[in-house]
Amino acid sequence: MALPKKKTSKARRNKRRAHWKLSAPEIVACPQCGEPKLSHHICKHCGYYDEKQVIKEAE
Repeated sequence: MALPKKKTSKARRNKRRAHWKLSAPEIVACPQCGEPKLSHHICKHCGYYDEKQVIKEAE
């Protein structure tokens, strides 16, 4: 079984983890009402997705 010959320093270990950051969610304007929404999600304001009404608006 392979074993490490030397201790990995904190700096070397943390360099590998430098790109594990979270990315911000992609926010786009709804083509129907223009409100900001998450891409590939139903609009919470008008209930449209892909230019089709999926959820009826509460009046």
